[in-house]
Amino acid sequence: MLETSARLLRLLALLQSRRDWQGSELADELQISPRTVRRDVDRLRELGYPVNATTGSFGGYRLGAGAELPPLLLDDNEAVAVAAALRTNAVTGLEEVSLRALLKLEQVLPSRLRHRVSALQHVESVPRDSVAPALDPELLSTLAAACRDSDTIRFDYNSHDGTPSRRRVEPHRLVNWGRRWYLVAWDCDKADWRSFRVDRIVPPRPPFGPRFTPRDFDATTYVASSSSAAAWRVQARILVHAPADAVAARISPAVGTVEAVDDLSCVLVTGADTVETMAVWIGMLGYDFEVTSPPELVAHVRTLAARYARAVQD
Repeated sequence: MLETSARLLRLLALLQSRRDWQGSELADELQISPRTVRRDVDRLRELGYPVNATTGSFGGYRLGAGAELPPLLLDDNEAVAVAAALRTNAVTGLEEVSLRALLKLEQVLPSRLRHRVSALQHVESVPRDSVAPALDPELLSTLAAACRDSDTIRFDYNSHDGTPSRRRVEPHRLVNWGRRWYLVAWDCDKADWRSFRVDRIVPPRPPFGPRFTPRDFDATTYVASSSSAAAWRVQARILVHAPADAVAARISPAVGTVEAVDDLSCVLVTGADTVETMAVWIGMLGYDFEVTSPPELVAHVRTLAARYARAVQD
């Protein structure tokens, strides 16, 4: 039988591993009596852990949400997975916060796991073309809660030219697209869907409300269609001599949208940080295309065409 302190940690890990536990199941897992389970649950409550009793046919115990973040118990693989995610895929706009969390985690890792995590330093990540706007974690949490609870919110919003405006919206979803976070919401005053860059939102202040009935809407597709090209320094509409379905199957929604012209051609609305990148990328589509704008892209494609032609001269 485990000592009391070790048993309490094991009990806490079990309660964190799934939503509901019957007392008899916990007793079997810990190899103790149901009476000892009840005593150990009381000890956890005295330590500040909100262990709730559940009723009904299932009955038993459930770890509730507390006012403070309790210690989180992870097994070896879970700890390495969290460290890997923080090191190689820090949350967009929250890179500094992600790094602090990683440092805290690495400080408490046992040596056998610290060695596994340190190996991740040799993993290369593809650098971003530009730095993501900094985000306020509390703001992100507030918006996520409003989406979850279907609460109408009001906030000040700074447009791309710095012009402020007051918005009253029904928040639908938060979408992480490219290097930015967007709030997709129904604008109550404009009676239409809108996407708002989170880094331009002034944190709303409670009280929130009233509650609204959520609408059925594809937030990710909406952000893709309205933001994919707008996020790039160079934007273009490319006529591609191929069916829209065929072109759409070869690209990610993150880099462009496809508009059908007829059965054999379509327009690709896309963008890139440089004309050099865009010229190479559209050449890899595998279809004939026509470029009419912007002028700098047209000039660069002509330069590439002449260079490739010289490369194959007899």
